[in-house]
Amino acid sequence: MDKLILIKYGELTTKKGNRNAFIKLLVNNIKSMLKDYEFIIKYDRSRMYIETKDIDEVVNKLKMVFGIHSIVVVYKVNTNTDEICNKVLDIVSNMSFQTFKVDTKRALKSFEIHSMDFNRIVATKLLKNINCKVDVHNPDLLIKIEIRMEGTFIYVNEQLGLGGYPVGIQGKGLLMLSGGIDSPVAGYLALKRGVDLECLYFESPPHTSIQAKNKVMDLTKKINNYSGNIVLNIVPFTKLQEAIYKNVDDSYVITIMRRMMYRIAAKICEKYNYKVIINGESIGQVASQTLTSMYTINSVTNIPIIRPVCCMDKLEIIDIAKKIDTYETSILPYEDCCTIFLPKHPVINPNIEKCLEYEKRFDYESLIDECISNVERISNLNKNNNSLL
Repeated sequence: MDKLILIKYGELTTKKGNRNAFIKLLVNNIKSMLKDYEFIIKYDRSRMYIETKDIDEVVNKLKMVFGIHSIVVVYKVNTNTDEICNKVLDIVSNMSFQTFKVDTKRALKSFEIHSMDFNRIVATKLLKNINCKVDVHNPDLLIKIEIRMEGTFIYVNEQLGLGGYPVGIQGKGLLMLSGGIDSPVAGYLALKRGVDLECLYFESPPHTSIQAKNKVMDLTKKINNYSGNIVLNIVPFTKLQEAIYKNVDDSYVITIMRRMMYRIAAKICEKYNYKVIINGESIGQVASQTLTSMYTINSVTNIPIIRPVCCMDKLEIIDIAKKIDTYETSILPYEDCCTIFLPKHPVINPNIEKCLEYEKRFDYESLIDECISNVERISNLNKNNNSLL
C-alpha cells in the first residue's frame, strides 16, 4: 500500500527509558478506538504507521486518541530520485497554491544527496511543470519528504492530534461529574494527562429530576469518546442530603454536603483502588471553591485531589467545553445536588471545628454506607443498551 497514515508521538518521545510502555499503551488504545475497522499497525520508537482502506474515517477516529502529536496521510515510494519527484508532482498537481516549500529530512544517511540539494531537485521539477513559486518563509503549501530506511514518505497536510499521554498510563481516577460546564472539561483534561476515569454523580430524587440524570449520562458518553471504557457511578444522595438540611445551619449546608461527597468519593476510590479524585472546581468561582472552603472540604480525605481547571477563568473553560461538545448539554436547565436548596448566603471561609460540630448532630457514617451500598454502576454508555454492573 503506497498510501498510509503516519502518527508522530510528540511528548511521548521525552520518556526515554519508559517510552516503550507509553507507545505500547498508545497502540492498544488505538486498536480499541479502531475496533470497527480493518487495519495494520507498524511502529517503532519514533513513528507509527497504519495501513487501512478507510483512511479518512480512521484519521477522524485518531483525532480522539490522546498521546498522538500529529497525524498525516503519507505516500510511500521507493528511495529513488525520479520516483520521488514524480510522486510529489502527482500529489500536488491538482492542489491550489501559488507558493511552496520543500522540506526534506534525510534519516537514511547512505542516501547520496543531501537534504538541501534534494529540496532544490524536487522544487525544480515542480517549477518546470506547475505555475508556482518557491517561498521558504511563508509558503501556501509545505511539502515534506522523509527519506528513511524503510522507504521515502511524502506528505503535505499535517493535522495536530490531541497530544498528552495515552489514557491509562497514570492509572485510574474518579471524576466528580456534576452536570455543569466545568467537571466534563476537568475529566477531558485528566484523560489528556493519561488518567483513566470512572465518573461519580450524586442524585437526589425527587429533588433532582430524571432529566438531570440523563444529562449526566449524556455528558459521560461525550467524555467516553476519548476513553471508551468509562463507568458512571450514580449515588442515591437523598437521605443524606435531607439530613444535612435538617441538622446544619443554612450557611454551612454546601460545605457539609461537599465534605460528605468527598467522603463517599474516597470510599469508592479505596474500594476500586483508584489513585485520585478529580473535579471541576475553579478557585473563587463559587462559595465552596474559595481556598478556605477547599481546605476545609479537602480535610476529610487523604486521597489526592486533582482540579484541572482550578486556575482557568470561565471563558477558557467554556472554550474547551465547546471544543469537546459538552457545552450545550451542560447548560441544559436541570438542577443537580449542588444547586437545589442553594442558600442565600453560603459561608466562604468555613471553619473545620464548626463543621465537625454540625456533623455530630446526625449519624452521617451510616448514611454514607447506605449511599455506597446502593450505588448504580452503568457501563457501555456509548452503546444503545447500557449495562448495569
